[in-house]
Amino acid sequence: QVQLVESGGGLAQPGGSLRLSCAASGNIFSINSMAWYRQASGKQRELVAAINSGGRTNYTDSAKGRFTISRDNAKNTVTLQMNSLKPEDTDVYYCNADVIIKTTFVIRGVYWGQGTQVTVSS
Repeated sequence: QVQLVESGGGLAQPGGSLRLSCAASGNIFSINSMAWYRQASGKQRELVAAINSGGRTNYTDSAKGRFTISRDNAKNTVTLQMNSLKPEDTDVYYCNADVIIKTTFVIRGVYWGQGTQVTVSS
């Protein structure tokens, strides 16, 4: 009922920038928090940055000062601007959304995008 579609991954050089975008669509009544996670092969998915419906943000220590998360509530989109990229930022990045769906019932669910590869290398 809800789809998250990511875009903007790719290859960047150390010190460069990438911008990840995620658009949520479907039978959405409202979205609470939206976030970006990262996951390396064989490892647990971990939070990079999150933003609630009021615009309050939360970053991991590695993302602070380099990454900026933002959202457009009217368009149900979330963006992660990644600056001063480092090789250790290389991972698959996933969009996440805590969504309220209203049909006959009100249903709350957490949804994930398909993931987008970010590679930082010279």
